[in-house]
Amino acid sequence: MRQRSLLIITTAVTAGALTLTACGSRDDSAGGGDDGNTTVVIGVDAPLSGKLSALGQGIKNSAELATKTANKNKEVDGVTFKILALDDVAQPGTGQQNANRIIDNKQAIASIGPLNSNVAPPMQKAFDNADMALISPANTAPELTQGKDWRSGKKVRPFKTYFRTSTTDAVQGPYAAQYMYEEKKLKKVFVIDDKKTYGAGLAGTFKDEFVKLGGKVVGTDHVNPEDTDFSAIATKVSNSDADFVYYGGEYPAGAPLSDQIKKAGAKIPVVGGDALFSGEYIKLAKKNAEGDFASSVGAPLETLDTAKAFMKDYEAAGYDLPYEAYGGYAYDSVWAIIQAVKAVAENNDGKLPEDMDKARSEVVKAVQDVSFEGVSGAVAFDEYGDTTNKQLSLYQVKDGKHTVVKTGEYQD
Repeated sequence: MRQRSLLIITTAVTAGALTLTACGSRDDSAGGGDDGNTTVVIGVDAPLSGKLSALGQGIKNSAELATKTANKNKEVDGVTFKILALDDVAQPGTGQQNANRIIDNKQAIASIGPLNSNVAPPMQKAFDNADMALISPANTAPELTQGKDWRSGKKVRPFKTYFRTSTTDAVQGPYAAQYMYEEKKLKKVFVIDDKKTYGAGLAGTFKDEFVKLGGKVVGTDHVNPEDTDFSAIATKVSNSDADFVYYGGEYPAGAPLSDQIKKAGAKIPVVGGDALFSGEYIKLAKKNAEGDFASSVGAPLETLDTAKAFMKDYEAAGYDLPYEAYGGYAYDSVWAIIQAVKAVAENNDGKLPEDMDKARSEVVKAVQDVSFEGVSGAVAFDEYGDTTNKQLSLYQVKDGKHTVVKTGEYQD
């Protein structure tokens, strides 16, 4: 039973709350000095090396910025926050090892991550066994929060300790389908996925909605995301008379796939999800990225007043890589943990329980009740641990950069 005595914290993340100067090394994950305070560690799991490292480093840097902001502003009296950032190289087994390392850290109270939906399941189990909160800034597979039978309407939350600040593929795929069919008036699609949890699931939700609207799927295929030669599939697409391609997968394969489809003679756009919404996609596909589309969770950060201070402070901190698609959601994930810690301390005479197992358990309950205006907009969680913010955006590559063409919520 949830303890209703825990405070529901409403915090406006304003420019004044965020503003700080660059300090310390960019590789310093410490988030500030201790000054005799209790040190509380927040884990960060992401691919910090490998093909998806641009996204992972954006997550890590944004998480670090959140802890530095909290420490500078003394967000929780008597507490100094630090991050423990671990590289999962986008592999489930490594993610599980990282989960165990974070859980075994006696100062760790909760964690954010992972990036990849297929990395999440073993981590979910580990954190649930430890009664410890795990908040993903990027996982979008619906079954992670709503169970394997979510498509039939039978939604069951598998883990009470797991939350996410990004909305799911249950709305992201259909949102793109509606735009391509109803607004772009494109009726024939060739659907490709990488057979991974994220890619196959996203392609499936897109395809279902597109067919329901009256669209025609003229071909389907799969790729190995480790491959770089997609000439055979590119030829199939070129011969299919498709109006566009929908790709369920990530940018390391999606970009060369788009490039080779155009080179095969199919001058049609490739459309995908948030894992294509990266500057790396454009770098890899070069001029053949032009005209392609990517959906992403939330509204563009540059349009949100709550994000302006984050963007300014991120630049001032001097990080080598941009915050990328999930930086704002990583910041908000860490801030949700910080607000939960604050609620637990305020409900315990101004300090955290000395028993870390109890503190972790109380933070899980408090995360369920957090509510604040974050970098990405309103941050709160529903009964499944999903974000209540259902905003989505669609971007098209124009003049070598992703340009927003639509923002809103999916309407069933």
